[in-house]
Amino acid sequence: REIDPDEILIDSKNVSEFDTDQFEGRIERPLSRRSLAGAGAILLVVAALLLLRAADLQVWEGAAYAKQARENQLEHTVLFAERGVVEDRTGRPLAWNERPPAEALPGQAGTSTSVGFSTRIYAAYRGVAHVLGYAKAPAKDSSGFYFRDTFEGIDGAEKAFDSILKGQNGLTLTETDARGKVVSQAAIQPPEQGQKLVLSVDARVSQGLYDILAVRARDARAQGAAGVVMDVRTGELLALTSYPEYSSSALAGGDSAAINAYNADKHLPFLNRATDGLYAPGSIVKPLMAAAALAEGVIDEHKQLLSTGQLVVPNPYDPEKPTIFKDWRVNGWTDARRAIAVSSDIYFYEVGGGFESQPGLPAQAGLGIARIDQYLRLFGFGADAGLAGYSEVDGTIPTPEWKAANFPQDPLWRIGDTYHTAIGQYGTLVTPLQAARMIATIANGGVLLTPSLIASTTPQGKQLAVDAHALQVAREGMRLGVTEGIAGAVNLPFVHVAAKTGTAQVGARNENQNAWMVGFWPYEQPKYAYAVVLEKMPAGTPIGGSVVMSDFFYYLEANAPQYLQ
Repeated sequence: REIDPDEILIDSKNVSEFDTDQFEGRIERPLSRRSLAGAGAILLVVAALLLLRAADLQVWEGAAYAKQARENQLEHTVLFAERGVVEDRTGRPLAWNERPPAEALPGQAGTSTSVGFSTRIYAAYRGVAHVLGYAKAPAKDSSGFYFRDTFEGIDGAEKAFDSILKGQNGLTLTETDARGKVVSQAAIQPPEQGQKLVLSVDARVSQGLYDILAVRARDARAQGAAGVVMDVRTGELLALTSYPEYSSSALAGGDSAAINAYNADKHLPFLNRATDGLYAPGSIVKPLMAAAALAEGVIDEHKQLLSTGQLVVPNPYDPEKPTIFKDWRVNGWTDARRAIAVSSDIYFYEVGGGFESQPGLPAQAGLGIARIDQYLRLFGFGADAGLAGYSEVDGTIPTPEWKAANFPQDPLWRIGDTYHTAIGQYGTLVTPLQAARMIATIANGGVLLTPSLIASTTPQGKQLAVDAHALQVAREGMRLGVTEGIAGAVNLPFVHVAAKTGTAQVGARNENQNAWMVGFWPYEQPKYAYAVVLEKMPAGTPIGGSVVMSDFFYYLEANAPQYLQ
């Protein structure tokens, strides 16, 4: 038969030999109902608590916790690129960046990383504001969103070369939890700094020229002034300055008081007169007109024309009322060189429009307005000077078509219109940059260069089909004007200059004048051409461009003699 458990576990004969610590000799008993009830109660309480917590998370506080969950995400942050620095040709910094103090990233105590952008700083040199321009910093709206996440060049080099200065922003990836604590951060795209820009201008030379223009313009009660110095071999601009000017720092920083003052200033400090100011050139076109007349065979270099102080043109409709064209003084007999040196209006009236009234000379036609227009355009007038990112001004060359379009009440082109155009008056308008470019072309033997503000630029230009000897005569006439003529203010012992002055009457009653000087140096081997103008001073003011350049050459001798060699 089967052995019952009690026969094995309970043996009264050997009870004393059971090891009770090993549960020997014990009988298992079923749990009581009371124990089961207690365990079940505990399980029910735990389940209830879990359900209540689930309900709290999912129902009662579900929306709030869902929002926190969404905020536990990845955020893309811009790493602002450093804008390229700008230097002058000697390495002097003109525009650079200063980083703000490092800012601690949220949730990362003890570590710091700059999360802002640099401040753009501009040098305090005078005379370079219109060359440099300024840039607007990144900006965000009231909600903190960056609607402009790069610096934006607004004027000058900052605008013209914005694409190479601005660089490329980077990107950082930041993970934060619902409490705003940074979980992790990594730069997934590092920023690329903008390229360094080396300009062709010399900041000290520009400042010297600007200060001289400022003093002389104030003395002459001029509206403004401008100056250009250009390398006749490469087209690089050593100086390009306009008076008055603005502060690049004030505009970049949004100085409202300064900006309001600039806007209210009748002298127009925002106007870059060197590239966009339009002025009647006056007599500075005479070297070009002489070269054109010689090249076209209108007159030879030794033929003399007489200036008695006025040219009388008969009136076929009323002989009693001839038209009189005055010279600025009695200049006597003048050939091509001397006519440039003394600036004889009569000579250029006649080579421009004809000289049938000269005693002992057969009647002969002059250049005529068509060829005057041709040569002025050939040497860069009437067209954008080509300085990329700056000049967009063409200027004006009067022609019969221009007169008919602009003066429909009196469209007939007259001989007097040709005379006045031949001496740079009537409707002729040019910029100082165009004037310097024209003189550079005469100085270098007929290469019309494209102006550049980049140091060590590769020259770009074209050789004009103009008689080389005619240009040489023009150069000799300009040098004669310095040694024996009316440009004697720059007859200096330490540098040989060739120059031409010019005075152009402006205003409804000729009540004002623009005073010019153009030229080049050294005369023997030209390196630099220049053009300066004092704008809209009272008529008859003795201060002119020749005084400006005399001061400037003395400044170069004392501060930058390397440019005189």
